[in-house]
Amino acid sequence: RRDRRHTLLTSQYIQMTTATVLAVLVFFDLVKIWQILVLSFMTGLAQAFGGPAYQALIPSLVNNKDLPNAVAFNSIQVNVARVIGPLVFGATLVVFATWGFSDAQGMAACFLVNALSFIVVIYTLMSLHVKHIPPVAVHRMRDEMRTGLSYVARNGDLVSLTVLAAATTFLGFATITFLPLFTQQVFHEGASTYSRLLAFSGAGSIVGALVVAWLGKFAKMGWTTLMVQAVYGLLMVAFAMSRAVWLSELMLFAMGAAMMVAFSTITSLVQLIAPNEIRGRVMSIYMLAFRGGMPLGSLVSGYLATLVGPILVLEVNGVLLVGVAGYFMLRNHGVRDI
Repeated sequence: RRDRRHTLLTSQYIQMTTATVLAVLVFFDLVKIWQILVLSFMTGLAQAFGGPAYQALIPSLVNNKDLPNAVAFNSIQVNVARVIGPLVFGATLVVFATWGFSDAQGMAACFLVNALSFIVVIYTLMSLHVKHIPPVAVHRMRDEMRTGLSYVARNGDLVSLTVLAAATTFLGFATITFLPLFTQQVFHEGASTYSRLLAFSGAGSIVGALVVAWLGKFAKMGWTTLMVQAVYGLLMVAFAMSRAVWLSELMLFAMGAAMMVAFSTITSLVQLIAPNEIRGRVMSIYMLAFRGGMPLGSLVSGYLATLVGPILVLEVNGVLLVGVAGYFMLRNHGVRDI
């Protein structure tokens, strides 16, 4: 219906603008909570449109055989950015402090650096040359959305993959959410240990993405995803029971790798199944389930943690993840046989 590159550019323009506005507000000490909420909402809205467009654009750049490699490399750049971003912002704060600027002005500089980083993304998108093939007939947005939902509902494999992704993020993301609690209450350590635990998880994610990129499109991708998800669930239980920081770091590394293998493979399968003309709508539904599971799962797990503690919640979530993988492997053969 619309050139996905243009949708992505619009998303980047909005995010760059919100980051710039926040930098100005913080620099002049004018920032209010309601302003942060509004800017966060606008950023989230831009990402909600840009995310599916980005995922749907990838198959237009590579052939089906190389699609898993492309998805994996995308995951690599995301996780590398998670590691490099805080380092750059930390260095920016230190530099501005040595120059005599206040902490608030240093934070404003960080937001400005974030805004300037979008220029690279915008330039890259503009340099892409992807032929846009408009649809034969243009329908109302409501009809287009209904078409996408109807296609996913009729395709059992897409339904299974979407449910699997939602269940994985809903149950599995609690590990990252609870890391500060485990650092303080279980390991009785501080910020440096928390940063190290987070770094091990991120490093594992990069390794997992490299493994998927090396494998490319391979046989029994669905079966592999279910096995990796089951392993992730078992690692969650083991992490919850661990009291040694070094052992927990190793398990977080393995969990990061397992999670990235599962997500990259599921995303690749969804993109391979969806036809080009409705891939954007299918990816929107998939990304809603995928990303929606993270905050919802964290909210539910966080509430339960206040009642029974984070250790038991992680153990139960891990067992449930193994159960979900077992169900799709034994009872629902659609995913297993892809």
